[in-house]
Amino acid sequence: MLGLNLDRLFGILVFSLICTSTFGASYFVNPGDVLKIDVWNEDSLSSKVLVRPDGRISLPMAGEIDTSKSTPMEVGDKIARALGAYMKDIPQVVVSLVEVSGNKIYVIGKVAEPGMYTISSDTDVMQALALAGGLNAFAAENEIRILRRKEDGTQFAIPFEYAKVKSGKDLENNILLHSRDIVVVP
Repeated sequence: MLGLNLDRLFGILVFSLICTSTFGASYFVNPGDVLKIDVWNEDSLSSKVLVRPDGRISLPMAGEIDTSKSTPMEVGDKIARALGAYMKDIPQVVVSLVEVSGNKIYVIGKVAEPGMYTISSDTDVMQALALAGGLNAFAAENEIRILRRKEDGTQFAIPFEYAKVKSGKDLENNILLHSRDIVVVP
């Protein structure tokens, strides 16, 4: 029995490492993501949960856990502390990403296929434009803006000059997009 649990824990840890290497060390849980919660030696407390729009999840005994601005590992630590209040020892908790449904970007304006795109790895502006089928003939390619929200909810614009990046200049402007960024192509 212990061998099976060790094999299961090892598999979960390997999956978590793969997710971390795929998304970088700073992937933050987003509303809409599906998480697998594994509590070592407590199968009745292990489950899959959907992160609600408010960034919280609900778990038996642990109650409401805020996942906002937290990595899967940090969420696991929060769950372990919450469960520790009801258990003899603080449990080992592993949180894995099952579905990265909350990591969305939006591309709007003069592109072939405007819309919302779920991204599962680091995506820069050029890649987002490619996902949207590229610019159409009427796009103002040097007036593209990326709209991003600060932590306080205010929005700001980041200019992007497509022509320069396309010609191999100013490649540092081809920034990585964050979840919920909006690429506006006038």
